[in-house]
Amino acid sequence: MVDMLESNLLGSSPQFAHVVAQIRRIAKFDVTVLIGGETGTGKELGARAVHYLSARAAQPFIPVNCGALAESLVESELFGHERGAFTDARQAAPGLISEAEGGTLFLDEIDTLSAKAQAALLRFLQDRTYRRVGGTQTRQTNVRLIAASNANLDELVKARQFRRDLLYRLKVMPLIMPPLRERGSDVVELARIFLDRLNREYQGQTAPKRFHPELSAALTRYSWPGNIRELEHFIQREYLMCEGEVIHAALPQDGQMPNPSIDRYNAAFKQAKARVIADFERSYVTSAMARARGNISHAARIAGQDRSAFSKLVSKYRVASTAEQEQDSAE
Repeated sequence: MVDMLESNLLGSSPQFAHVVAQIRRIAKFDVTVLIGGETGTGKELGARAVHYLSARAAQPFIPVNCGALAESLVESELFGHERGAFTDARQAAPGLISEAEGGTLFLDEIDTLSAKAQAALLRFLQDRTYRRVGGTQTRQTNVRLIAASNANLDELVKARQFRRDLLYRLKVMPLIMPPLRERGSDVVELARIFLDRLNREYQGQTAPKRFHPELSAALTRYSWPGNIRELEHFIQREYLMCEGEVIHAALPQDGQMPNPSIDRYNAAFKQAKARVIADFERSYVTSAMARARGNISHAARIAGQDRSAFSKLVSKYRVASTAEQEQDSAE
């Protein structure tokens, strides 16, 4: 598991090497960790690294998305409940903290917890004891807690949306996962790793693909607000949409990620529109010239256009004029 985990800590930039060194250091100490960073920077991967590089590696790692927990059931999910504690509680449930016994409980998006849930979690962090919902027995547990958030918890504390005392309890050992835009050459390195994975995954279904040199250079110019997750999805999308062996992707510009399907639709629409206009112009010019019996000046008056402009259309669509018809007849 450790070898597999290390193979997923991808990147060789000094910025990321520093984070990896922090993870290895933090893993040695059995303390609460608070992981910060923008969305898509790999906060759960960082949490898993801390767990599997620690003495708790053989015990469970239980991830919890706090944002997906119903407010009325947060305490029941975390601490468990006794039979009959509430409607539909037909049997007792141990709770996620009990499932993580001896290992690590990872609370992602911890900023989404309600005030009531924050208070309950604070009590648990103070002495690692808890009671199941509807129960009277106080239980002791041996669990390491790692929390993560892409929000600025200090600002939420100022806005009174997050408990200051809870933040202090969580922020024993802070770890910040850096955004992709600050990791320099890691962008291209990660993109090539994702491409290699796709070539292996789709081996036999499509020819191996490679990046156009201009794409590799452009990847470093985009800010990647969705970070590693956005980069991985972008490479996968362009890989699957590429019909050749060289990926010529629409490059990110103006702070926005291009949508390849929309770009291709727009290109096809423009081509179809150009064909329709050309067919109409050819038909209209041919009809006007036929009515004017090949006389460009007369045809231009019929079309209501300047003779010079109309003459260019005649040449563009190779419609024979009176002079050309007379010359053909003489020959």
